[in-house]
Amino acid sequence: MIAVSESERRPGARRDAQRNRQRIIDAATRALTAGPDPVKIETIAHEAGVGVGTLYRNFPSREALVEEVYRSELTRLCAMAARLVTDLPPADAMREWMRRYQDFVATKHGMAEALRAVIASGAISSGNTREHLEVAIATILDAGRADGTLRADVHPADISASMAGIMLTAADIAQATRMLQLLVDGLLTHDHPQKTHPTTHPS
Repeated sequence: MIAVSESERRPGARRDAQRNRQRIIDAATRALTAGPDPVKIETIAHEAGVGVGTLYRNFPSREALVEEVYRSELTRLCAMAARLVTDLPPADAMREWMRRYQDFVATKHGMAEALRAVIASGAISSGNTREHLEVAIATILDAGRADGTLRADVHPADISASMAGIMLTAADIAQATRMLQLLVDGLLTHDHPQKTHPTTHPS
């Protein structure tokens, strides 16, 4: 018979554990993006308002935490596509999603050193990331094709490759923003040529 601890029997214990886990992920995201690399585990635990023991119960290694942060940010980005096409015209949804993609890439750069070990282990692959991004892109493209505002001859893989190339080669954030918006301009149909070129990156 498996013993059940008093904390596991306590009402709300599972909810408390889930909240602690999310606080750790949120704190790690902030620390890995803005702080020095590597960030101390103790710093992340302190930011999350939990003990180091609680952090390690949720994430047994630094690599496990970094992997979860990466997956959480990727999931958030990709899920946003469906919400954006509900609230905005497809072209505007694509522009806004690409701005959020920039934020995602910034997070990856902030945790680049920590990610190397995770990528080397095979837990995260560029192919898997690309597949998730292309599903999100397809969601917006399909909406634009349905209302005739976005071209039907462009594939999600074309867009994901173009985005990656822009983020790799752009001299700075401002240039990356302009280039991504030019990419969206290239997706517009001739019947809907409206173009906008924001010059600043949203905070």
